[in-house]
Amino acid sequence: MLKYRQLYNALAELGLERTRPVIAHASLSAFGQVHGGAETLLGAILSLVDSLIMPTFTYRTMVIPEVGPGDNAITYGSGREANRVAEFWQPDLPADPLMGIVPEALRRYPKAQRSTHPILSFAGVNADAALQAQTLAEPLAPVRILHEAGGWALLLGINHTANTSIHYAERLAGRKQFVRWALTPDGIVECPGWPGCSNGFQAIAPRLQAMTRQVAVGEAVVTAVPLAALVEAVRAAIAEDPLALLCDDPQCERCQAVRAAVVQAAL
Repeated sequence: MLKYRQLYNALAELGLERTRPVIAHASLSAFGQVHGGAETLLGAILSLVDSLIMPTFTYRTMVIPEVGPGDNAITYGSGREANRVAEFWQPDLPADPLMGIVPEALRRYPKAQRSTHPILSFAGVNADAALQAQTLAEPLAPVRILHEAGGWALLLGINHTANTSIHYAERLAGRKQFVRWALTPDGIVECPGWPGCSNGFQAIAPRLQAMTRQVAVGEAVVTAVPLAALVEAVRAAIAEDPLALLCDDPQCERCQAVRAAVVQAAL
C-alpha cells in the first residue's frame, strides 16, 4: 500500500518549481492501494506546488433542447429522459464521477475555491485569478491563465486523453467549437466554447517526449508537461494536419463535425 511519503518523494523527482501553477488530472485507482485515498495524493501534490487547479465538471446539469444551431455535434430532442433528471447547477454540486475522486477531494479541500461555470467548473487552491477568469464565453480561461504564468500539466496515472489543456490549445489553433446548455437556478443558459472529443489526444505524446518528465509510483506513471510546450505542440500538429488528434470512431459526432468543418473550409 502506498503511503504519503512514497507519493511525495516520487512527485518530488519531477522537479516542478513550487511557484509554477499546475493543472492536474488524476486516476487514484491507477496507483493501486493508497493509504488515506484521494486526500493523501492531493496532500502530496499540494506539499510540492503552491497553486493547483483541477476540472470539477458537472455533466449532470446538461440539457439537450429540441432545436438549436446546426453543425453542433448533438442530436436535438434526444435528451428528454435525461433532461427530466438534470440537476440545477450549484457551487457545492459534487464533481461528476467521470472526473475521478481526486478533483472532488480538491473541491472539498478547506482552502479551495471553485469557478462558476455551470458545466465546466474548476476547483483550485491559490488560483483565484485563474478561477475568476472563467466565463461562459471562455470556459477554458483557467488553463489560459496557467499557460500565461508558465504552468504545468500534471497527469497522475492517466494519459493525454484526459488532458483538458489540449482542448485549450485546440481552440487557439482555430478548431471548431460547439454549444451546450445547462440547467441553473436562473433558467437554462447557453454554454458556448464547448470542446471536441479527447479520445485521440494521446497521439500528441511523441511530439512532447523531449519536454516530458515522468516518474513511476506504485502501479502508476505520473507525467508532467510544461503548458507552453504542450500548447505549441498541439498548435503545430493541427497546423500541419487539420485532422490531427481526432479519434477514429465513425460514430463520434464531434470529431465528425470537425472533419466536415475542415472539408468545408478547404472548398
